[in-house]
Amino acid sequence: MDGLRLIVGLGNPGAEHLRTRHNAGFWFVDALALRQGVRFGLESKLFGETAKIDVAGRPIWLLKPATFMNLSGKSVAAALRYWKIEPEQMLVVHDELDLAPGTARLKFDGGHGGQNGLRDITKLLGHGKYHRLRIGIGHPGHKDRVTSWVLGKPGADDEASILRAISDADDVLPLAVSGDFNEAMKRLHTSR
Repeated sequence: MDGLRLIVGLGNPGAEHLRTRHNAGFWFVDALALRQGVRFGLESKLFGETAKIDVAGRPIWLLKPATFMNLSGKSVAAALRYWKIEPEQMLVVHDELDLAPGTARLKFDGGHGGQNGLRDITKLLGHGKYHRLRIGIGHPGHKDRVTSWVLGKPGADDEASILRAISDADDVLPLAVSGDFNEAMKRLHTSR
């Protein structure tokens, strides 16, 4: 079956990380759950919080790893095994330094680009053959400032831009869920 069965939002657990740039993946899955009025519940055997939503008439699992970002693969691998989902049926949503706030991009396969959550998932799966949704958070301008940037909260303008990118990505999600990634990419990558 082509199309998606699992959407993983990457982030760090805990209230102090809630609205940080690094948690853009959590922002996305939280928005999906909120829109459908479902709550996340802790699933200890999957090392994360899960919820189930309906997109384009298909049931979709949502996962927020409760491990820290750099150990996300443990939760993702457990969920794939437990739900018998292939990595190609998974979308991993994460923050992306190399994209400006307000930009969202879909891609399949590839390296981790220094994103520690992707690095751990790819290491545990043994490959990078899964879909990604990259939510732009912008770059602070110098590599020495990256850590405090990603772990910091965005200003009001950047936050509004990130939320707009999440909304744009949500608009094309039914296409991706149905397996029409090319059309989803085309629409998302040419919006605005």
